[in-house]
Amino acid sequence: MSHRVVFLAAASLGALASGAAHAEEANADSEIVVTAQLREQDPIDVPMTLSVVGSEEMDRFGLREFDALSRFIPGFEVQNQSPNNPGFVIRGITSDSGAATNEPRVSIYQDGVSISKSRGSYVELFDIARVEVAKGPQSTLYGRGALIGAVNVIQNKARLGAFEAAGMLSYGNYDALVGEAMVNAPLGDHVAVRLAGRIRQRDGYTDNLLGGDDFNSADTRAIRGSLHAETGALTVDVIGNYQKDKPAGTGFKSIAFNPTDPVTGAVLGDNGRNSGAALVAADGFEGGKPLGLDREVWGVTGIANLELGERFTLTSITAYRRFKALEIFDADGISLPILTAAEDARGKQTSQELRLTYDDGPLTAFVGASYFHESGTQRVPSQFDEREALAGLAGALNGAGILPGRPATDPAPAALFGNPAFTGALLRGVAGSYGVALDPALAQAIAANLKSNHLETSTNGGRTKAIDLFGDATLRLGTRFELGAGLRYSHDDKRSTYTAAVLNGRSILGGFIGALSQPAPVRAALLQALAAPGAATIPPSAAYPVPLFGLGAQPTAGNGGVDRATLKDDGFSWRLTARYFPSDDTSLYATYARGRRPEVLSASGPGAPFGATTFDVLPSEEVDSYEAGAKTALMNRTLFLDGAVFFYQYDNFQTTVQQGTQFIVTNAGKAEGYGFEGQVRWVPGETLSLFASYAYNHSRFSTGVRDGNRFRLTPDHSAAVGAILSVPAGPGRIAFSPTLTWQSKIFFDDDNDRPDLQQPPAALVADNLQNEFQKGYALASARLGYEAADKSWRVEAYVENLFDKKFIIDAGNTGDSLGLPTFIAGPPRFYGVSASFRFGGDQ
Repeated sequence: MSHRVVFLAAASLGALASGAAHAEEANADSEIVVTAQLREQDPIDVPMTLSVVGSEEMDRFGLREFDALSRFIPGFEVQNQSPNNPGFVIRGITSDSGAATNEPRVSIYQDGVSISKSRGSYVELFDIARVEVAKGPQSTLYGRGALIGAVNVIQNKARLGAFEAAGMLSYGNYDALVGEAMVNAPLGDHVAVRLAGRIRQRDGYTDNLLGGDDFNSADTRAIRGSLHAETGALTVDVIGNYQKDKPAGTGFKSIAFNPTDPVTGAVLGDNGRNSGAALVAADGFEGGKPLGLDREVWGVTGIANLELGERFTLTSITAYRRFKALEIFDADGISLPILTAAEDARGKQTSQELRLTYDDGPLTAFVGASYFHESGTQRVPSQFDEREALAGLAGALNGAGILPGRPATDPAPAALFGNPAFTGALLRGVAGSYGVALDPALAQAIAANLKSNHLETSTNGGRTKAIDLFGDATLRLGTRFELGAGLRYSHDDKRSTYTAAVLNGRSILGGFIGALSQPAPVRAALLQALAAPGAATIPPSAAYPVPLFGLGAQPTAGNGGVDRATLKDDGFSWRLTARYFPSDDTSLYATYARGRRPEVLSASGPGAPFGATTFDVLPSEEVDSYEAGAKTALMNRTLFLDGAVFFYQYDNFQTTVQQGTQFIVTNAGKAEGYGFEGQVRWVPGETLSLFASYAYNHSRFSTGVRDGNRFRLTPDHSAAVGAILSVPAGPGRIAFSPTLTWQSKIFFDDDNDRPDLQQPPAALVADNLQNEFQKGYALASARLGYEAADKSWRVEAYVENLFDKKFIIDAGNTGDSLGLPTFIAGPPRFYGVSASFRFGGDQ
């Protein structure tokens, strides 16, 4: 195990304290209050690796989204492919699958309510108190999805006794506009309301070389209303959230082919990973909708706390959430409409938690129960141009010599692929690769039936009813030692569904490929049938016994029948902690925890038309976690340090593999990880605060075909450094906040883009080039402003990615199965100005 110096990622103590103070009462000794263990504590007293970022800190550094926030938290990464497709990573474990049957592995919480389902988990971070990221298995505290950690977003609630208002407006390059507003108003002595909202817009940073909206844009509107009421021993908070996202399409770009005009074939740009793209949705797909996302997320939460005497508190958390999202994308990454795909994800959940807490003397404990009901679907329609897909399979997208001097990197004009003589020759070449000699006339007849718009769809659905019983206790032994233990029992009742259909007749290309692997008599009969005029739309019959072939997915019985399976599962997770604190400002701790991801009822489509769906019960994914750490505050609580070492062992590690154009969850066997995370912050006075962090994470598969592979989206090393400098100048202060973040090399898939793991039948086309990774890179940012002495207003200029570093945030994707891996560029240099104000309340 290699080591490096480790530092911490949280910024100025003053900023953190200010952010926490908006939502929690912090005592004068600790400055910061966290609730990671479901009770108010000084972070030093929490026996786990915990990173906390407050609202003032997020404001100082312009951290408005999860992906920007994650760069400052060791062991935490967030991939923002789009608001509909984020990846949350804690210590190497990624939670990002959109399948309705999937179980999350990282819990995302919003005010005590799980929002972990991938397509509904990426929310705007505005008017919040703080974000807490707890590392390691946290099932006893955060429930079923916290296999390896949890992220808890604590939003500002309505506050009694104070009228306050705030606003912010910023403008930058790419026509970036962010506007925020908040107002808090008391309604008498015992009731208050709060309303906050954000508008965030930005043009895309990947040029659309075919005209229209540029790719990788932002267009989000979010609003939150909350009510707080108190009467005697009872307090109630009701919070409602609504968010709408409508960005232009994600820039899935091929680097094997130059962007071209699909009509003329003229080259429009280069095949660089970060340059412009020529992408378009196929004609008529999903009713003619353009590339892009239309997403809506909303929910209502009610939190009630009832004090039952001096020792007991009863807490109730009731919540209802819904999301729906339709994202349309060009999956092949070039201008030819080889494959246009979409994801229509919908989900709703209802949850109820009751928790009774006891706090007296040496014992603090709680017991509780929760009910969770979730249902959802993921519909995946796809439209193929079979002629162009055939050319891609044959390596002939440039015309295969028909256009003299045409480089292999330049796709031919679309009209060429409508020529049956050309596509017939390609069919003969593909057949030859199977050892089949295809008659030229037969090949041309089949080619004439290839469809320009083959349309098919598949839908997976899931329903989960879960009941959890849980408890946790901490017992102080003497004055300097304490032990803790937690246990959770979970019972799941699951149902999974799957359906698939071809929507405008059979796939001729799918039937052709399927025929080549059949015995000679069957093959000959199928090929003759596929050559019949109108073969795509002739209904199957005794006279024409040709199945309704699909290309990406084969249809279920009756061309769209719904297959179902059920599963009941239960199990335990737990944690044990020990903490020694030689002083109130120093803590040494050790933990052992068992994390458990419930069994998954995974669905994979039929292997042949009208076949049965395969439902695989994947065993529960389990991890044993060992961690030891230290936290301390020195120099009159101006220097804060903490660090931890950890070791994990996984059984039944679940990963996603691609079979054709389907993504299937599978059991990859065993894996392990070890590492170190550290943080330091120094606040010598009002004018200066410094912070630094470092994380080392060696996570690898240890069995099976991926033995030795790195976990996806996980750098071995990452670090962050920064400062807040505030100097008096006239009636106000000049504030300067520079930061630098760095991460080492990452892979984007658990297969690490190894060619031996990407051969047919796992992929329709072999991928023999290992290039789907991002080398290590650093990002520098800074903000310079002038503010009032009481912080009631501020104006500033900002720059992000100061040196305009070129990097990518994803690679591979759906196009990989067609031999057309796509790459998504990371954000370039952003810069602009902003102005903000706040009055009333606490400033």
